[in-house]
Amino acid sequence: MKQNVGTVDRVIRVIIGLAVLSLIFILDGGIRFIGLLGLIPLVTGILGWCPLYVLFKISTRKKTES
Repeated sequence: MKQNVGTVDRVIRVIIGLAVLSLIFILDGGIRFIGLLGLIPLVTGILGWCPLYVLFKISTRKKTES
């Protein structure tokens, strides 16, 4: 699994993921579980790999990053 997400993109994904995940604690009722969608950007940010980027042949990673 070759990383295709750059550093800035990863930081943004982790922040957005944590923000959406926090909806679990803020919202009431069944709608609160929409916060679980925050796991997607959080995991892709932590791993540095996005399956949609592979599909569309996109990479935000610099060539010099190892």
